[in-house]
Amino acid sequence: MRQILIPTDFSNNSWNAINYGLQFFKKSKCTFYLLHIIPIFSFSESLNESANSSADLQEQLLTEKQADLQEVIDKIEKNSLNPKHRFIGVAVYDFFIDAIRKQVSDNHIDMIVMGTKGASGLKKVAIGSNTGDVITKVKCPLLAIPENSQYLRPKEIAFPTDFHMGFDLKVLDTLLDIANRNKAIIRVLYISKKEESLSLEQTKNKDFLNDYFSDLQHSFHFVTGNKMEAAIQSFTERNDIDMIAMVAKNLNYFQRILFKPAVEEISYHTKIPFLVLHE
Repeated sequence: MRQILIPTDFSNNSWNAINYGLQFFKKSKCTFYLLHIIPIFSFSESLNESANSSADLQEQLLTEKQADLQEVIDKIEKNSLNPKHRFIGVAVYDFFIDAIRKQVSDNHIDMIVMGTKGASGLKKVAIGSNTGDVITKVKCPLLAIPENSQYLRPKEIAFPTDFHMGFDLKVLDTLLDIANRNKAIIRVLYISKKEESLSLEQTKNKDFLNDYFSDLQHSFHFVTGNKMEAAIQSFTERNDIDMIAMVAKNLNYFQRILFKPAVEEISYHTKIPFLVLHE
């Protein structure tokens, strides 16, 4: 049975992530943990508040949020896609990342599914700060669902890499499983600013991927372009990419693709899910 964690703040964005997760795992036996985190600072804003009243307020809030979670679960179960799906609502009072880490550890979470909504205006970024923190600080595979993303079976998965780092089998197993379950094609994408040959190390890592994906339909694509973001945008459009998968430790690619501030022309951030692979 797969153990799936879905943080929720009861927004439309997080509801979209829940729907995506249910569709994505509709043929799998799963336990879904719907987690609502009440920020710890919520109870420290009033210095004059007594310890007893603060504890009472905390308990009241937890009870209310647990009831809200049950409403969400009832709504899901009315339209259940799989009788083998099980749902557990968890409301906690904690720091955000600490709460996520605890759930991942205690419940042996296989994947986090999380809605992401970029900021607006001058602080426009590809993904929201909470999702960014989970991606960089929690070592668990994460499927980030943009607010405008609608579920489509991932038939085409882009896998950007610079081939500079070796690949851990456990990291790639998640990607392999998803590709097998969905009969997906993996498009390994290498982007360089100018045409150049791969080094011996890069060639070795490329050959490893070719062997590892030997039982899957896959292909290698070498693209030249000064702007990585624009190159990926063009690639996703030309190949009807349904998902982008990346290895978290490949920070060079990772930060430029996910955390680049200027995303005005980059639409893949708003509609294509990102699969983040961790060791």
